[in-house]
Amino acid sequence: MVSITNLLKEPRHSQFIKKLIPWTIYALLPIALFRLYFHPVHLPDSPIHRTPQIIASSSSSSSSSSSSSSSSLSPPHFSPSSVHEEEEEVNAINETPCDYTDGQWVPDKLGPLYNGSTCGTIKDAQNCLAHGRSDLGYLYWRWKPHKCSLPRFDPSKFFHLMTNKHIAFIGDSMARNQLESLLCILASVSTPELVYTSGEDNKFRRWNFPSHNLTVSVYWSPFLVDGIEKSNAGPNHNELFLHRVNEKWAVDLDGFNLVVFSIGHWYLHPAVYYEGDDSIMGCHYCPGLNHTEIGFYDALRKGLRTTFEAVIDRRGSSSSNELGIFLATFSPSHFEGEWDKAGACPKTKPYKESEKKLEGMDAEIRAIEVEEVEEAKGRAKQSGGLRIAALDVTKVSLLRPDGHPGPYMHPFPYGNGGVGERVQNDCVHWCLPGPVDTWNEILLQIMNSWEQQSGL
Repeated sequence: MVSITNLLKEPRHSQFIKKLIPWTIYALLPIALFRLYFHPVHLPDSPIHRTPQIIASSSSSSSSSSSSSSSSLSPPHFSPSSVHEEEEEVNAINETPCDYTDGQWVPDKLGPLYNGSTCGTIKDAQNCLAHGRSDLGYLYWRWKPHKCSLPRFDPSKFFHLMTNKHIAFIGDSMARNQLESLLCILASVSTPELVYTSGEDNKFRRWNFPSHNLTVSVYWSPFLVDGIEKSNAGPNHNELFLHRVNEKWAVDLDGFNLVVFSIGHWYLHPAVYYEGDDSIMGCHYCPGLNHTEIGFYDALRKGLRTTFEAVIDRRGSSSSNELGIFLATFSPSHFEGEWDKAGACPKTKPYKESEKKLEGMDAEIRAIEVEEVEEAKGRAKQSGGLRIAALDVTKVSLLRPDGHPGPYMHPFPYGNGGVGERVQNDCVHWCLPGPVDTWNEILLQIMNSWEQQSGL
């Protein structure tokens, strides 16, 4: 038998071998490519491909409103579009909820969602454009969560979710501020009809959008629980009955499909607290009265707990309509100086995250509100068709010192050409259009996630 060594020594076979080697490579190359295509080699994850650690309880990530806006917050050395798409893909796969509280304000070329000068429903003191505010930079910012996107408000989507339904804003002037924002946004595509008004300063109002039979109401109830508000003619303190809710809104509970509660600022005022019709628990800032000073934190917590207990108990487990309850968390003020001693809010740009931290009273109030929402969510599981969530807007609002009316709570405060010795500023409420519109964008995204989970 001829050995391989001898065979290779023969010139004829040597030529054959030289041809055989490249033919073999050509045959194996497509097989290798086919194998690599269907079974790729997995390399270790780079930081940009790791699953984001998102820790909140609201809604799923949604698509960005524009590619240009999402590029403004792109990490360095990575394509903005690819980073954004990667985050959304990861969130979608893992159904990770979006933490709308973790973000910052970024420039927005698109500007406001509506024209405040033609809206027709804005409270006069918050109509900054009509009152002559000329520094319009505050209108060109949008809130950008770090781990997900927050699309612009889509009125058609809101109407789809709320056709033949009733949404009520219940609480203090922050509830009214948010209500008027929503009305203006919706009125940009459909005209509402005012169908009911009552109370001093129109504190109880109701609108209907005939195009979708959507009812929108506002109820003045600055404590949510029953209370007697201080007045110029009476005592200079509020009286709160923390053991029972205010029936002015509670009596209509069965007719609501969605409720947004908003309280906080009125709890800062002097008050006497009752834990029974004739039993005084204590007071807050009540010199001259023979009551124990207990501050307002415990009263706020008890007022919220009473409110949620009333909602859950009255709903029971046999209600046919589904009900969503939101509590809008505390919206900090931005007075530089005492509010009643020429305090002002002169800033014209949002704070950066590193410039302003949530702390002190603002942080404590928000913590109480979030804790009470979580406690109520646990009890609400036994009540069919009831959802409870925090509309956590505290940080969103904290970083916007430029969004208040300031001196423009009055028309043309500097109309005489000079700055007066003292001009009263409003550094609590929000210009419309303004930052409060973002509250409704977050609200809609949570509603949208609820529909995706089980239908609102």
